[in-house]
Amino acid sequence: MDIFNLPGWIEQHLYTNKKFDDLTPAEIKELQNRIRRFRDDKPEVSVVIPAWNEENNIYRALSSISANRTKYKVEIVVINNNSTDRTQLVLDTLGVRNYLQPEQGTPHARQMGLAMARGKYHLCADSDTFYPPDWIDLMVEPMRHNDIVGVYGRYSFIPPEGHGRMGLWFYGKVTGMLIRVRKRKREFLNVLGFNMGFITQVGRDTGGFNVKQVRKFDNAAGSDYFVDEAEDGVMAVNLKTRGRLKLVTNPRARVYTSPRRLMYDGGIWQAFKNRFRSQGGKLGEYITGNDQKK
Repeated sequence: MDIFNLPGWIEQHLYTNKKFDDLTPAEIKELQNRIRRFRDDKPEVSVVIPAWNEENNIYRALSSISANRTKYKVEIVVINNNSTDRTQLVLDTLGVRNYLQPEQGTPHARQMGLAMARGKYHLCADSDTFYPPDWIDLMVEPMRHNDIVGVYGRYSFIPPEGHGRMGLWFYGKVTGMLIRVRKRKREFLNVLGFNMGFITQVGRDTGGFNVKQVRKFDNAAGSDYFVDEAEDGVMAVNLKTRGRLKLVTNPRARVYTSPRRLMYDGGIWQAFKNRFRSQGGKLGEYITGNDQKK
């Protein structure tokens, strides 16, 4: 992974300095044509995206997903989680299969997506993330063999405008080490909703994304509404009752996501300090599997 530069494939999906309203008719037409390929009536794979007020982000994610070269029949499904901006207009304009989930919260959106998905394999994506050209096939492949019921992948951050990648690169390196440490005893903590997948029926049969507390989309650490329980981790725990999870390490499956959740925590370095404090005391738990609070 290049410390200073983003991969070349991502450039065409950035639409630098453009909001959705700024796209040319030719750009919209190209998006519509590519997305049309991902509207199969009998899909093998469902790529499901929750969206809340994403009118100027989601078309970029859709651009990257619809540029995938895949051997599978694929559907893209977006769950509009009660957006108050023009997210719905964007989805309708581009011709994306979508549903409205008026009950606010990421778990509700992901659970509806699970209910509406028609593919044997379910891939979870996000509106602020870019997906490389072979992502779909590389994520699905492990689930076609042995006892793998779910997968999760690696990720990097895209720096905000005017910022370099060094701080985000360092943050990613530390996170990568944590992933390795947690993999044996606390693997569910590694599974993140913007880059994961599972066998659809297993996800349904084991409880889906249902949680006790519903988190908001930003879920800023230290806020009054911060929720520690996450629907992606709950899904991972549920899946492991039926089989194994697989970390997809192929660099061509690495996704690139917005650092906005780090920004909600007060910036990159503040987010790093917050997570260092919260994760540092749990290293023993990650290694032994024993809850240190007991």
